Amino acid sequence: MGANRATFRWLAMLAASLAAASGLPSALAQRQPPQERPAAAQAGTIADVRIEGIQRIEPETVRSYLLLQSGDAWDVERIDRSLKALYATGLFADVKLTREGNTLVVRVVENPIINRIAFEGNSKVSDKDLNAEVQARARVVYTRTRVQNDVRRIVELYRRQGRFAATVEPKIIQLPENRVDVVFEINEGPPTGIRGINFVGNRKFGDSTLRGVVETKESRWYRFLSTSDTYDPDRVAYDRELLRKFYLSEGYADFRVVSAVAELTPDRDAFILTFTVDEGERYRFSNVDVDIALKDLPREAVLPLLTVRPDDWYNAEAVERSITLLTDTLRNRGCAFVEIRTEITRNRDANTVDIIFRVQEGPRVYVERIDITGNIRTLDKVIRREFRLVEGDPFNTTRMQRSKERIRNLGFFKKVDVSNVPGSAPDRTVIVVDVEEQSTGELSLGLGFSTSDGPLADVHVRERNFLGRGQDLRLGTVLSFRSQQADISFTEPYFLDSNVAAGVDLFAIKTSPTSNFFSGGTPAYQQTSFGGSLRAGYQITEDLRQTWKYTARTDNITDVASDASLFIQLQAGRRSTSESDQVLLYNRRDNRTDPTGGYFASIGNDFAGVGFGVQYLRNKANVGYYYSFTPQWVLSVTSEAGYIFGWGGDPVFLQDSFFVGGDNLRGFAAAGIGPRDIVSGDALGGKKYYIGTVSLGVPLGLPKELGLSGRVFSDFGTLWSNDIKNQTLTPQQLASNGGVAPIVKDTAALRASAGIGVTWKSPVGPIRLDVAYPFAKESFDKTQFFHVSFGTRF
Repeated sequence: MGANRATFRWLAMLAASLAAASGLPSALAQRQPPQERPAAAQAGTIADVRIEGIQRIEPETVRSYLLLQSGDAWDVERIDRSLKALYATGLFADVKLTREGNTLVVRVVENPIINRIAFEGNSKVSDKDLNAEVQARARVVYTRTRVQNDVRRIVELYRRQGRFAATVEPKIIQLPENRVDVVFEINEGPPTGIRGINFVGNRKFGDSTLRGVVETKESRWYRFLSTSDTYDPDRVAYDRELLRKFYLSEGYADFRVVSAVAELTPDRDAFILTFTVDEGERYRFSNVDVDIALKDLPREAVLPLLTVRPDDWYNAEAVERSITLLTDTLRNRGCAFVEIRTEITRNRDANTVDIIFRVQEGPRVYVERIDITGNIRTLDKVIRREFRLVEGDPFNTTRMQRSKERIRNLGFFKKVDVSNVPGSAPDRTVIVVDVEEQSTGELSLGLGFSTSDGPLADVHVRERNFLGRGQDLRLGTVLSFRSQQADISFTEPYFLDSNVAAGVDLFAIKTSPTSNFFSGGTPAYQQTSFGGSLRAGYQITEDLRQTWKYTARTDNITDVASDASLFIQLQAGRRSTSESDQVLLYNRRDNRTDPTGGYFASIGNDFAGVGFGVQYLRNKANVGYYYSFTPQWVLSVTSEAGYIFGWGGDPVFLQDSFFVGGDNLRGFAAAGIGPRDIVSGDALGGKKYYIGTVSLGVPLGLPKELGLSGRVFSDFGTLWSNDIKNQTLTPQQLASNGGVAPIVKDTAALRASAGIGVTWKSPVGPIRLDVAYPFAKESFDKTQFFHVSFGTRF
């Protein structure tokens, strides 16, 4: 018992000593029971609050975060919460709260202020992009957490660009007045490529076919100008959608991508990308029907509008096209609030799909207004005029999505989001457009080669969104063995806010129409043309467009070779042309640059002699048809014909005549067929011609990703009739030609050739090689077995 009392007295003395050292009362020192200890800790009041260590921050700012002030009772819990609140501000590197007598002392160490943010070692990502990614800024408080978060953001930015080996090391440079410079030292590392793309579960389509579908490509030496062979998680997610669309368009209604896994190779310098797919069975359409809930709209009037037919392979894209076509057609017939939904029933035993298009009246909702955000440089009206909806129109989702596509097709914006939100009333909706602008200026340097023109180079400067008005301004020059050209053009796509694209062009051209790079020698003559034109074009329907143009130009034939045809020598000199022309084009091709289906037809008429100059009427017609047996077997049949004749007593001069051969008739040299002076060998051009091509694209059995495609083709055509040969030569003119009279051969006999060709979509642009044999020709024609062309722009 005595020992216990001695122990208690020793503990009380120890507690009193600790309390005296810390300035806090001790429960043991005052010999109070344990349950009274909190009350003892709160005994007394705070006489004063003293703040130490501040440099830039005002004392009142510190006091505002304290939960205790002068006159408050001492409270350990509130002191602890005050400490945490001060740390949470991010303003301080260290905070201490102590008691000195009845004074609460707050000692702080301020975090430094960032003086400057710098990046070192970055060459693939600009400082501008890095600054946009990090949150640290000059004149902002430095914290270790903020900088570490920025390191992670920079690393993630490089990973999105396919550089998974990139490392970032932050360096802090101390400066006077508690300031620091933050320097991010970046080691970008090599791009992390795609060593292989594998597919698991694909039975109907080979790996090479599917590699051609996805956007991601395997790393190859010839992709040095592309970034598609570096790993990008966002691109892989897009590839999943591309695979889904591809299979759904081929009839595989149950297709799904089970997984897409990217695995780093053991040396960590590349990825192996594996798509696991479940193809399912291929379906055909069986029953295709419409269910119409609208009055006065018979079923028989709607069925022909569908683009899907029974026994066709199931195609999700064709279903969407049918919905769009039905919606637009019915709206044009006055059904403003039409809503079309599809009901699809799979018959798995028969591998067929029954589809019903349900046409019903949709909710009566009107467009209250269209809000546009994000356009800093581009004017609102440039975006609004692309909308298929205006304020007050019945709201239509299909037209809203079509408007989104039209805005994206402008090429002015990096991102386009179009959505609708509820308006001020239940029957009102607000369309919200959010865009992110991108650079619209272009500087392109081109290099190329063709058997007709030889080496060529071009330089073009273009601004597609001039002054933010959507106007197109272009300056360019082209230099080659056969021609030199400089031009400037300006286009206003909506002239006077109408659906008319108007423009003006100025040009200067020097060319040798009858020369050929491989033929060598001095050209028979040079033709220099300069002038300008005014043009206007408009859409009559979605597929029908008409363009009008007026051109005033001067043509000058000079530098006629001494051994050139006497008829060419007599054409030397300057002539003026005042010409009005129109072109009417009907286009139903699925792609204008590389069509695989559809057709087109155009007719053009040029009338010269409007007020002054030479007088002629020139007519041209073009037609083409494309049919795809399979994605790689595409048949194309195209033809072109033209006829020009003088009026008012004028003949058709050399500079206005047609020339055929080379690019438009393979197997023959440039200007290789048609009326020709067989004494000098010079082509004289013709007044009538027709040409045609039958071509079949064939697979080469190589991976699609190589960009190689083959074709077999046959070209045919002819050129005949010439006014120059009909002129009467005087004795003086014959004497100037050594007394030798020209002998002109002119026949409408058909010329034809057959051949094979290969196109490679190389990193430096498409390279085309054709080998053609002319199996129907005349003795005075000039042939050319090989035809090569390639070009690129940087």
